[in-house]
Amino acid sequence: MGNFNVLVTARSFGKNDSRAVNILEQHGFTVTRVGGDRPLTSAELALLVVEADALIAGNDQVDAEVIEAGKKLKIISRYGVGVDNVDLAAATAKGIPVTNTPGTNEQSVADLAFGLMLAAARQIPTVVEHVRTGGWDRRLGTEVWRKTLGIIGFGKIGRGVAHRAAGFDMRVLVHDVCYDANAENDFGVTFVSREEVIRQADFLTLHIPCTPETRNMICAAQFEMMKPGAILINTARGGLIDEKALIDAIRSKSIAGAALDVLDHEPPKNRELLELDNVLITSHIGGYTTEAINAMSMLAAENVIQGLAGSCLELAVNPEVYRF
Repeated sequence: MGNFNVLVTARSFGKNDSRAVNILEQHGFTVTRVGGDRPLTSAELALLVVEADALIAGNDQVDAEVIEAGKKLKIISRYGVGVDNVDLAAATAKGIPVTNTPGTNEQSVADLAFGLMLAAARQIPTVVEHVRTGGWDRRLGTEVWRKTLGIIGFGKIGRGVAHRAAGFDMRVLVHDVCYDANAENDFGVTFVSREEVIRQADFLTLHIPCTPETRNMICAAQFEMMKPGAILINTARGGLIDEKALIDAIRSKSIAGAALDVLDHEPPKNRELLELDNVLITSHIGGYTTEAINAMSMLAAENVIQGLAGSCLELAVNPEVYRF
């Protein structure tokens, strides 16, 4: 197929299974991996992408500057589902298809969302740390059993969370831009307005992309609507929540707590958020399981192979690129 250069900046790509790297190399590609403990900035990535024919990107900032620097780029293969960190308009203008890896990590993310819900309800990390440092005080928690779960965004991950909630006999309220009567019956949920989900939820979990329309969707006005005992869970995108408003809501006890796997800046820059003991923060591990990593790696690699072969990609999130 040709000696194409594939730049991999997704940090966990092929981490536990070499098949994804092997299949790229078997096609004659040169694979260059970039290490590190955080996503790359635009300036960093722009220096690295100059000779790349394909980019397998994680949560790195793939903006217009990077796309302009990648003169040889023929495909951007996003390792994961969200593409809010990729400038789709700039990629399309350059004739570069952008793909993602849907259907590979939804069970892992749904697991974590429910795990964070339980951990926050019982303050498990705080109690574990207290015991580890010699304490034996008890923290008063709240039950998840038969509480009201609010889900904003009812795609595969949201449905996975609803499926798990059935085991806890929870009442599940859902808001999505698309009403699905079959889903109501299949999952035992009720579709209501976004405001009604926010008002009634004991636990509110977010499963939507971050777009200009949804950025800071949960801000001061929404926190005022929530129950004082409510817990907010976010495993989607950090930009969905106004973090300053969240800090104010926690401090004023407008809500009881939050559990976040994603932040507006990763690693976090806001120390105030880290210092709140009723806010649990994990390091964007939603899709970080052996099963999800292997599946995402293989699909990201397959997208690159098809893209470099000149195929029209079924998983292109900017299909209009083929009309140029």
